[in-house]
Amino acid sequence: MSRTEQQIAADRARYEEHQRKGLENAPRALPGPSAIPPAPIAENAVIHRETVPGGWYWWSRLRAGESLRIAQDAGASAVALTAWSLADASERLNLPDTIKVQWTTAIERGRVLFSDMGRVMFSITEAGSSGHDGLMGGSTAASNARYPGETRNTRDNLVLVAGKLGLDRRDIGSVLTLFAPVRVSESGDFGWQGDLQRPGDFIDLRAEMDLTIALSNCPHPLDPNPEYAPQPVSVTRFRLPVAADDLCRTATAEAVRGFANNALQIA
Repeated sequence: MSRTEQQIAADRARYEEHQRKGLENAPRALPGPSAIPPAPIAENAVIHRETVPGGWYWWSRLRAGESLRIAQDAGASAVALTAWSLADASERLNLPDTIKVQWTTAIERGRVLFSDMGRVMFSITEAGSSGHDGLMGGSTAASNARYPGETRNTRDNLVLVAGKLGLDRRDIGSVLTLFAPVRVSESGDFGWQGDLQRPGDFIDLRAEMDLTIALSNCPHPLDPNPEYAPQPVSVTRFRLPVAADDLCRTATAEAVRGFANNALQIA
């Protein structure tokens, strides 16, 4: 092997050793996917319901302890999500750290989503699959060029949201695309792994700090469908009690540290 290949192999071995130790220290095993269709949300827990049409965006503020259910009730559609701390918009969702710290690209039930300050922004309390993309980001005008005519894209949608919030395009951080089953191959290429998709998929995200969130309902750049056909998605904002032994707060050592950071910076 050349020196470069040797270095790559050594780096990979070190990473896999750190990953092994990190996973061995996980206090609790993560559960499998949530059942589809999900259990209905009690009406007295619902704060707001919304439908986001295909191609469009939506934004809202979430208070700590409130949850958001995003569901593919009308058919397949990818939903890009980003978020900012309500207290300080310079603290943003950070997908690279979320993936690195938890040793996995799988965005699934029991995991958490970190900010760039090492704090937990969201807990994934329910999820019908792990078919979500925390690596590539959302669509752009360039990635939509494969479709005929004018089509809306996630980047431009989020720029519009940023303007409404008094922010700039430079304030748009990491984008998590829900219901987009992207994984990295052994050769390092991004690929669409359709077997991870489940009809009627959904995800429940609980806010762990006061947040401003933005959603964009546009096809993912790797979506194999040649037609621009995003379906409406339902969004339900609700609040339920948090158990003392809540899975997301106790399942992994990384989450425990993240919530400790939340407590330190809130105090």
